[in-house]
Amino acid sequence: MMTKVGFIGLGSQGAPMARRIVDAGYPVVLWARRPDSLLPFAETAAQTAASIADLGARSEHVGICVVDDAGVSQVCEQLIPAMHPGGRIAIHSTVHPRLCVALSAQAAARGLSLIDAPVSGGGPAAAAGTLTVMVGGDEAAAAAARPIFATFASLIVRLGGVGAGQTGKLINNALMAAHVATAHHALAAASILGLDRTALGDIVKASSGRSYGFEVYARLPSPSAFAHGAKLLAKDVRLLGEVLGEDPSFRGLRDLAQPFLNSVMKS
Repeated sequence: MMTKVGFIGLGSQGAPMARRIVDAGYPVVLWARRPDSLLPFAETAAQTAASIADLGARSEHVGICVVDDAGVSQVCEQLIPAMHPGGRIAIHSTVHPRLCVALSAQAAARGLSLIDAPVSGGGPAAAAGTLTVMVGGDEAAAAAARPIFATFASLIVRLGGVGAGQTGKLINNALMAAHVATAHHALAAASILGLDRTALGDIVKASSGRSYGFEVYARLPSPSAFAHGAKLLAKDVRLLGEVLGEDPSFRGLRDLAQPFLNSVMKS
């Protein structure tokens, strides 16, 4: 029998992840704070739960893809006591590694396993099944979750124990922030020198200065168009700073990324 999968967090990334799990034939139970989030699943085989506790009692594996640390904590507070021993929780949200370590200890006390499995790629990649999953946690639990992750991901990498997936994701996102900040300064220099922005973008995308961050930023009409992305990346840069403190490796990334992110969020 296929694993009974619960999923919480049907936003722009979580919804297509859940849909891929449903379409792969897994028995799926969904819960959402907003009933409208469940409407796209009305014609599928997915079932809905009356509460987080109800979902937990009916699931063997639960994926969580809510926005932040507070949301993950609130969900797990109700989920962990409701799940049966032997169950598994996967945190797909990007949160502080120490939160995952703390929740893993709570889960273990109830006979559950908890792994952190943040994802990269966004909604389109989730819909296409090409997300990257960065896994932290017990090797056996990570291996057991892999077939479920494979419904929405093309690259699944275990980085170490609980929290390692989050640490990898924070480093990745800090790099993204630094790349976008560098692109901002490069394009500003091009403007001062009278270069055509589109033409320069075409050159860089085919040359040694290319990066995904540059390609994203070069497509935007203005820095303010990156405000939503800047807010999310600023959170992740802050979390990485809490993990690394004043380590020189973090200061280099922060000094590139933070002033740019701050200016965009204020624009």
